[in-house]
Amino acid sequence: MEELLTLKDLLLKGDIKGSLAIVEELEEMSKDDKINNIGSYAIILLLHLIKQQVENRTTRSWDVYIYNSASAIKKKNKRRKAGGFYLTLEELSLAIEEAYPDAIKAASLEVEEGLYDADTLETMVNREEILNRAMALISPES
Repeated sequence: MEELLTLKDLLLKGDIKGSLAIVEELEEMSKDDKINNIGSYAIILLLHLIKQQVENRTTRSWDVYIYNSASAIKKKNKRRKAGGFYLTLEELSLAIEEAYPDAIKAASLEVEEGLYDADTLETMVNREEILNRAMALISPES
């Protein structure tokens, strides 16, 4: 909110250069917020993909979590008015990769009722397959 008041003040003073700097800062803050939101949904998505792979099964609730998380990521990444997307495919992939360690930790509490610690679980999972599946579910073309 403070940034908007500063922006207004700078515009009223005719300080275009200062105003553009604030606009860039606001854009960066908005993008960081999108990345954080996408990261939170990515953890849930990856957690359930990990559970499916390790337990070699699925449940309706896991499928619902996967669907809802993928849908939420797509929705958060889509620019409503301007069209296009907030994050490029590369940035989206990076956000998913950054969420992976947290997803492994969370999955270690759930897979086989917490039988494996995070390090053990990570050796049991094909990381690339999980990440590729997640990207296939959330890419704009899907």
